[in-house]
Amino acid sequence: MKAEKISLDEKKEKPVVDHLNELLANYHIHYQKVRGCHWNVKGNNFFTLHLKFEELYTAALTTIDELAERILTLGKAPYSTFADYIKQSAIEEINTIGLKDTAMVKAIVEDMATLIKMERDLLEITADAGDDGTNDMINRFMQFKEKNTWMLRSFINED
Repeated sequence: MKAEKISLDEKKEKPVVDHLNELLANYHIHYQKVRGCHWNVKGNNFFTLHLKFEELYTAALTTIDELAERILTLGKAPYSTFADYIKQSAIEEINTIGLKDTAMVKAIVEDMATLIKMERDLLEITADAGDDGTNDMINRFMQFKEKNTWMLRSFINED
């Protein structure tokens, strides 16, 4: 399906799709990082963080699927290889084995800051394209991360 088939101008949607694919790549790296944190967290905060990391990677997985399906809805193909994800992602992989729990939380907070910035930029692009559907979806993702950033920062006593 082309963007025109859902009453959107395909030329205006090109930057939307490009940024959605970039966001998709970043979410894949973020997802794997949170998954690694979930698997490798140790210490007094194990039960708290093990559950929180599971909540976060589950939300990231759902977001990945929604992003890919939105790209398809707009008539383009989503990235689908780890080579593309790594190449396109601003978020970098980390080795979570042996990482302290607070370092894990800080890494996730940094990822969320990157994703929120990307989503804010994307909101402007979708507004310019008149793409309210993508805008609503991205806004929902951003609100989830904003709240969880506050919670995680409170956990590690960061202002």
